[in-house]
Amino acid sequence: MEIILKQDIPGLGYKYDTVTVKPGYGRNYLIPQGQAILANKSNRKMIDENIRQAAHKAEKLKNDAQELAAKLEALTIKIGTKAGENGKIFGAVTSNQLAEIFKENGYDVDRRRISFKGEIKTLGDYEATVDLHREVKASIKFSVVAE
Repeated sequence: MEIILKQDIPGLGYKYDTVTVKPGYGRNYLIPQGQAILANKSNRKMIDENIRQAAHKAEKLKNDAQELAAKLEALTIKIGTKAGENGKIFGAVTSNQLAEIFKENGYDVDRRRISFKGEIKTLGDYEATVDLHREVKASIKFSVVAE
């Protein structure tokens, strides 16, 4: 079943993408929740018109995301946490902590857009990916240090 997404859905696609999903998922979840519409001829025309009208706004959003990515990548981030003698930290570093540090520096980044490769449970240097736009992803380097 082909549908057109009305919003970004992690793991599936971005707004206005046409994707193929299983009929039950589309008919019973995405469409009733208002997250997608059927990809028929009239809906495709409507979406194409919406995209055409919003093209300049989308370009501005992309440029803003690129500027924010450059600023975030330039940050030097150190996350202080309690750790044992062998370098293992108590708990784990989460995207919430990184989002709070961004907020303290004046950048509003949603924690759901921050992802790590694996769990962070030891001291050291790590890298996170921030999905700012469908075409702009920032790679953030940070250090986890003992307090």
